[in-house]
Amino acid sequence: MQALILRRPGDLITGEIPQPIPNDHEVRIRVDAVGVCGTDFHIFEGSANYNVDSQRRPISLDRQAQVLGHEFCGTIETLGAAVERWRLGQRVIVDQVRTCISDHLNSVCEFCESGDSHQCERGREYGITGLPGAFAEYMTVPDTNVVAVPDGLSAVEAALVEPLGCVLHALDRMEQAANRYWFQGSHPIRNVLIVGGGPAGLLFLQCLRAIRKFEGRIIVADRRPHSLDLAAQFGGSPVDVTGDDPASVVLKANGGAAFECIIEATGNGRVLDWLPLVARRQATLVLYGAGHGNLKSGCLTPWQVMEFTIATSAGASGRIAPDGTPLTYARALEAIADSRINVADIVTHRYPDLESLVQAFTQDSKLPEYVKGVMAS
Repeated sequence: MQALILRRPGDLITGEIPQPIPNDHEVRIRVDAVGVCGTDFHIFEGSANYNVDSQRRPISLDRQAQVLGHEFCGTIETLGAAVERWRLGQRVIVDQVRTCISDHLNSVCEFCESGDSHQCERGREYGITGLPGAFAEYMTVPDTNVVAVPDGLSAVEAALVEPLGCVLHALDRMEQAANRYWFQGSHPIRNVLIVGGGPAGLLFLQCLRAIRKFEGRIIVADRRPHSLDLAAQFGGSPVDVTGDDPASVVLKANGGAAFECIIEATGNGRVLDWLPLVARRQATLVLYGAGHGNLKSGCLTPWQVMEFTIATSAGASGRIAPDGTPLTYARALEAIADSRINVADIVTHRYPDLESLVQAFTQDSKLPEYVKGVMAS
C-alpha cells in the first residue's frame, strides 16, 4: 500500500509499505481523513523525535523511517477474529495510543489503572513513537481504541476529534491544578490570554466560550491576519503582536491589567520570557504548545517569585469507560457533532491524496494564511 515515508528530516516521499494485517483484537481501517499537526512538522523538521529505545534515547530516522499522522478517521474494512462490537463499513475515529488495556496485557500499569493511559508505561503512539501512522492507505488499530462516527459528520471534522480531545484534556489538567484563580469562586478569572491563534489556540478559545461558558475577555495574541480573523469569529479579542514588545501590546489591549489565566499554545520558546510580565501573581499558566527549541530563559526566578500554578498536558486523556471506550475522544466527538465546536472553519488547506499532502510540509505551512491542513479521500 502507499504511504508517506519520512526517511530523514525534510525528506518525505511517497512509497510502498506492507499492508497491515489485524490480530484477533484489531480492526483494519481505510484512512478517510488525516490532519497535519504541529508535532508532525516538528518531527519532519528534525526538531523533535519521540521514537526512542528502551533507554529513552532517540532512534534516528536513518535507522527507522517513520510514517507520520495521528489525527485521523477511517472506515472499518477487516475485523480481527475476536472482534464482536464493530461491523464492516462502520466509520470510526481512533484513540492513537496503544496501551496496556488495548493490547490486552496481563498486568496493567498504574497510569492505565488510574485513568491516565495516555501516559501508559508501555504505551505507543501511531505516527509519533515509531508505529506507522495515518499518512497511509490503511491502518490496524485495537478494537477498544475506536469510537463510531455519527451520520452527517464529515471525515474532515471527524479527523479533528483528536486535537480537540487534547485541548479538552488540557483544560481538565488546568482545573485539577487551579490554585487561586478559577472561573467560579472567590477569586474568579476575569481575563484570559491565549498566546497563539493556531488550531490549538482557536480550539481553546471555542472551548472556553461554548463548554466552559466563560463570558469574560479572551485575548488571542498572534501575528497572522487570518488567525486573528478567526479568533474574532469565535468570540475572542484578537491582538496583533508583530512588534518587538508583545507584553506591552497585550497589556494595553487588556486595559493595563495582568491576566489571571494564560494559555501558551505556540511552542515558541521566546514567549516564556515575557509571560511573567503579563501574568498576575499566582496566575494559572497552561503550557500546551510543544517545541520551545528557541527557549532563551536563563533563569526561572520570575516564575518562582510570582508563584504561578502551572498545568502541562500531552495528548488526549486516557480515561476509559468500562467497555473500553476512550472517554475524552467521545466527549470531543460529541462537541463537534452537536456543533458546539467548529473545527471545519480552522481548516484552511485540504489535500485530495497522499502525494499532494507533501505540499503542506514543503510549502503551505509557511504561508501566512495557513492554519490547518487535512487530507481527505
